[in-house]
Parts: sequence; C-alpha cells; structure tokens
Amino acid sequence: MIRGIRGATTVLQNEADQIIEHTRALVEEMAMKNQINPDDIASVLISVTSDITASFPAKALRLLDGWTYVPVMCMQEIDVPGSLEKCIRVMITVNTTIEQKEIQHIYHHGAKVLRPDLLR
Repeated sequence: MIRGIRGATTVLQNEADQIIEHTRALVEEMAMKNQINPDDIASVLISVTSDITASFPAKALRLLDGWTYVPVMCMQEIDVPGSLEKCIRVMITVNTTIEQKEIQHIYHHGAKVLRPDLLR
C-alpha cells in the first residue's frame, strides 16, 4: 500500500546550517517511527515558506545513509497571510504495510501547532 507520511519543522533563522539540520532531524524521526526503508520511498516533497531561501532543505536527505537515489523535490508553500513562518513541510510517499491510522506524522519545534491532533 502507498501511504503519505507528513512532517513539519520550523527554523529560528533563515540560515543554511539550521535549515539542513532541522530537516535532517525531522526526516530521520519520520523514517524511524514509521520503519521506512529508503528503497520503499516513491518520492519526497518538501515545501518551505517564502522566508526560507538560504538553502534547499532536500540537501539534508543526501546526508542520510541509503537515501542517494530517493527522488526529492523542493517547492514554495502557498503564502497565506498569518500562516506559520519559517516552516519546512515534508511529505514522504512510501510503500508500507502500516495502516493509515498507525502512521506517525512528526512535527518539530514551532510546527507542532499545525496538527496537534496528530501528535503522540
């Protein structure tokens, strides 16, 4: 079965090191909690708010063992007035046997406000 696994994080500063580190930590936890094998990933979509421009967050995935060939794409999030600032959102599409209700969506830092109903 193909499932989508959501995650999001925020950064305090528009700095490349922080963007990469927060994205790496988020994706590592998403993979661990959902038992993701990189070979089972169809693709990863990463969106950022318009105030994140210092680096492509996708670079973080290239630091992870086994993720070299995982297709990744970055894009800009819709700029909705009043929305969460400095936010990085990740959607991993993966082949898994985990049931939809058992998927663990991961939210770090300020992004925890986006889906408090999904936090465990």
